[in-house]
Amino acid sequence: MEWTGIFAEAYGYAEFLKRHATQEQQTRWQAVYERVTLSAAQQELLRGFVREMHVLCVTGAWCGDCVNQCPILARIGEQNPKIAVRFLDRDAVPAAQDALLMNAGRRVPAVAFLSEDDEECGRYGDRTLAAYRQMAADRLGPACPTGIVPPGPELLAAVTAEWIGQFERNQLMLRLSKRLREKYAD
Repeated sequence: MEWTGIFAEAYGYAEFLKRHATQEQQTRWQAVYERVTLSAAQQELLRGFVREMHVLCVTGAWCGDCVNQCPILARIGEQNPKIAVRFLDRDAVPAAQDALLMNAGRRVPAVAFLSEDDEECGRYGDRTLAAYRQMAADRLGPACPTGIVPPGPELLAAVTAEWIGQFERNQLMLRLSKRLREKYAD
């Protein structure tokens, strides 16, 4: 997949919500955004990233899973100017969503971790393991959260930690990349 043009078409967090979310949806996203906190250790980890990374999140303002996770991605991106997080509406560029199919479906949020020159490093999304565990414990079956009730503090912290782990995994991949180490002579 050629990600450069698609990443360029995506929006920052506030602009994405302005363009794609109703006022009610914006309120839901903001409620989660305000509750996302990063520990001092998490902030230090993220601020220590030295490689530029592009993070493309294909999402939907209407999606409960996106309401509960995308504000976390925005908060992570705020920690370091080397982390560029952009959001793309699921239906805006069908080719992007098709490239990120999960279990043969258009699941959101779907995240592509990219290098500074938009080479794909990894993918993650739909729901974190912590979210799936909570769903299984609560419902023991398939469900789609509405985003009306934000996740509790323990689940929000666990999901945040899992997302930070994905950012760290991809940063380390970029940091140890032979191609990029040769480029930067480090």
